[in-house]
Amino acid sequence: MSPAAAPSPKTCLVTGATDPDWAGGSLYVDERTRTTAAPPEQVWRVVEGIGGSRGWYSFPLAWEVRGGLDRLVGGVGLRRGRRDPDRLFVGDALDFWRVEERETGRLLRLRAEMRLPGLAWLEFHVEHDGPDGGTVLRQRATFAPRGLAGHLYWWAIAAFHGIVFGGMVRGITQAAMTSRPSGTHRDHVPPALRGAPPALLGEPSGPPSSGPFT
Repeated sequence: MSPAAAPSPKTCLVTGATDPDWAGGSLYVDERTRTTAAPPEQVWRVVEGIGGSRGWYSFPLAWEVRGGLDRLVGGVGLRRGRRDPDRLFVGDALDFWRVEERETGRLLRLRAEMRLPGLAWLEFHVEHDGPDGGTVLRQRATFAPRGLAGHLYWWAIAAFHGIVFGGMVRGITQAAMTSRPSGTHRDHVPPALRGAPPALLGEPSGPPSSGPFT
């Protein structure tokens, strides 16, 4: 198979019973899917390592501008970075997001904490059973608008979704193709190192204690 199949974007307004329990109300959804020959553990490494000094794999200037605007209106901006360069835990701050749900190797859901006329989430699903044995990355941006301002906000930035969200799913799969195999990640430790103390693997021994990134 080719290194990566072209992403398939889908943008729509979803209302009613199809809304997930954790959102509620009407939702705008931008969903993009890309298949890659990279193994799922490498795709997951890139997904879990997103943000902070590594950035968001698409149009860095747009992210910097959005972070700057957020700080101008009293938001957190992008300066929070991330607590650990490689691992995420539920509740961690990640730039202007917070980790809401994490299933090792499969799901990362982020909840936006920037100033918005509504609520927003960004999800990454890593699927292990893609076509021809490949890995499927499903990226889903969800926005629950608050009043007319929320609807206007979504459509005001809709023109940039192809650049930001399309570039992100493309950049993640490209990075997964070029990244080194996961050898010392706690979730994929080689048999010879299983049972070794976390310090030997260069990892924290447990969930980090509370720090400045809150």
